[in-house]
Amino acid sequence: MIETSFPYITLLIFIASILVYIEHKTKAKIFEYLPAIVILYFTIMTLSSLEVWTKTNEINSTYKAFKSNLLPSMIFLMLLQSDIRKILKLGKKILLTFFLATFSISIGFVISFAIFHNYFNNSAWKAFGALSGSWMGGTGNMVAIQGALNLPDSDMGYVLLIDSIDYAIWVMILLALVPFATKFNSWVKADGSILDTLSNSLDNINQNKTPIDFPSIFIMLGLALMVSLISQQIALFMPTTDFLTKTTWIVIFATALGIIAGVTPLNSQTSATPLANIMLYFIVALIASRANFGELTQAPVYILTGFVIISIHAIIMVIFAKIFKLDLFSLGVASLANIGGVASAPILAGAYHKALIPIGVLMAMMGYIIGTFMGLGVAKILETIAT
Repeated sequence: MIETSFPYITLLIFIASILVYIEHKTKAKIFEYLPAIVILYFTIMTLSSLEVWTKTNEINSTYKAFKSNLLPSMIFLMLLQSDIRKILKLGKKILLTFFLATFSISIGFVISFAIFHNYFNNSAWKAFGALSGSWMGGTGNMVAIQGALNLPDSDMGYVLLIDSIDYAIWVMILLALVPFATKFNSWVKADGSILDTLSNSLDNINQNKTPIDFPSIFIMLGLALMVSLISQQIALFMPTTDFLTKTTWIVIFATALGIIAGVTPLNSQTSATPLANIMLYFIVALIASRANFGELTQAPVYILTGFVIISIHAIIMVIFAKIFKLDLFSLGVASLANIGGVASAPILAGAYHKALIPIGVLMAMMGYIIGTFMGLGVAKILETIAT
């Protein structure tokens, strides 16, 4: 049984690294439906349930120190990859479709939570707030909101359960609809030629990226940690409420700094991506290390609520498609750019045409930028419903 910090941290990082290595080297089918980060959470959660480590004062202190200090750094590095100027090149109709998807997902959360909230515990609004961050951005946004709302780590199991099961089925449905794009576009009277124009006008998203090397990794690490320090110091002087806590302010400042830095030459630093991912996996492992399978007593209701959210989102998007004459490609990629992020939106875009993959990436990057703010907004509405 582990009772001290070093073996506790070492085991978490080792398991995370093994899963990432297996995912990238084997390309096993299981990772198409269960990403390594989801498998990581439930693997660590299993070990926690088996009490492989105990929550000693030393381990508790280590957990809090790493999570609270790395979270703002991860947020900054994640957003550093998102250049708003490139996203604006997508054009009005694509951006409209993306925001309509975001809006419909938000509505789905509000309606579904209003229907099912009496079946959940008092802090469930925080769990769905974190999930909304994931479904309007990505896993990084979800973790950011979890920290901002002080969501109990035990409830994160529900969030990732919905995020993996419901999301996987939605991806399969959208991929299965690809052959029906022509019929759908004809039904809504959409102009499919816009895709050819976009694929020809978009810049290569990897253009002018610097290679990953020791100096660039080192400066990115130092800069990210400094952003964390600055965000924490500024947050000390901000007014707080039950909703706008010190941690929420830290998340907001780190997000803002990341968005601003994304339009500077720092955006070309490729080293930011692996560093952000390492921090993300480590933070998820830390969260999972506090969870227990015995606490997931309401899993079926959470999963059902997730499907209701997606169903409402899908119905609203079809209505919007009819009103604004939106093509199936734009609808599907906008949906996955929100719900699946950069891991799945490019895959769906590539299923239509390889030249359209950058559109999926850029739309997913837009989710990174707005996901945290939108998720916090949804969480506030859900809190009102719950009380």
